[in-house]
Amino acid sequence: MLLDVAVSPDDRYVLTADRDEKIRVSWATAPHNIESFCLGHTEFVSRILVAPGHPELLLSSSGDRTLRLWEYRSGRQLHCCHLTSLQEPAEPWGDKRFAVSRITYWRQEDCVALLCDSLPVVYLFQLDAPRQQLVYRQQLPFQHRVWDVAFEEGQGLWVLQDCREEPLVLCRPVGGQWQAVPESAVVRRVSAHLRGNWAALEGCAGGDSGLSGLYKATCDNVTSYLKRKEERLQQQLERKRRRTCPPGPAGRPRR
Repeated sequence: MLLDVAVSPDDRYVLTADRDEKIRVSWATAPHNIESFCLGHTEFVSRILVAPGHPELLLSSSGDRTLRLWEYRSGRQLHCCHLTSLQEPAEPWGDKRFAVSRITYWRQEDCVALLCDSLPVVYLFQLDAPRQQLVYRQQLPFQHRVWDVAFEEGQGLWVLQDCREEPLVLCRPVGGQWQAVPESAVVRRVSAHLRGNWAALEGCAGGDSGLSGLYKATCDNVTSYLKRKEERLQQQLERKRRRTCPPGPAGRPRR
């Protein structure tokens, strides 16, 4: 099952994200020819993105709660960030498994924003291309579940959230930290349009992402087999005991 698709900026390669944990890099002109595999994720690969301005680098996310950086032509992993290590202990979703449902990129500062399966938080990283690594910057918490995020060059980060009164938030870097900016005329105008079409928006953006049903199912047959085996042994021992100890006058086994 393909979960995401990307094309290299030079149109030479088609990159596909698979449910079975791998990223396949194929020739665009002959897709049966595989250039490389990017292997390392331990759950389904939910999103991939060729970094704008860095055509040799690929970002990927997965149900294993990691963000990874690849040199995709060789299939070499350059960096791996575990999102669970960035969570605060008091966060109510700390024990919940989740996958990244959106990766968006801002070329102005090589900023990467991650939305995790409609959680009320957005993770922000910076791509350090010369060092080939991802640098964690901050989290943007919200009062409501976040449906989608997108960067707009020259504007900032747009955040769509599950709140009819305030569906849209615009965030910008202020003093080195991203934060929500005061509501502008543009935000008010777009928010009014969203409120006017809230029923359609809620049914589309507010639905289940479907990622929760993609995790590997575990089946422990050994435990149930051993339990049944123990029950059979106990039954055989009981039958053997009854054969070797015939009942006495009162119907009780003789000793």
